[in-house]
Amino acid sequence: MEARARARYLRMSPRKVRRVMSLVRGKNVESALNILHFTRKRAALPVEKTLRSAVANMMKKHEGKKIAPEELVIAQAFVDGGFMMKRFRAGSMGRASRIRKRSCHVTIVVSDGQPSEAVNK
Repeated sequence: MEARARARYLRMSPRKVRRVMSLVRGKNVESALNILHFTRKRAALPVEKTLRSAVANMMKKHEGKKIAPEELVIAQAFVDGGFMMKRFRAGSMGRASRIRKRSCHVTIVVSDGQPSEAVNK
């Protein structure tokens, strides 16, 4: 069984968020939250919030079944590029140089390790 959470339009560079995401990819949720809490990167906070949201989605999705949050594993975690705000700044010799303010989308999928049921066969 799987559940996913997405944080869209984060005002951070995808490259910087991917550095934090690689720390927790493939780990169990408890150790990943511990790593993110003590990571001194600005991108760790939105990644931690997205992971907590994915765990909450898993608990809500499977209310009838007994699922322990300690047994959940991060099955997939990836960062996609979002929109770019294009700005201009004074450059050398009276020119204008372009500044690209990047954004990203964070997606985290948590799983309990069991195969999910196929809805459409």
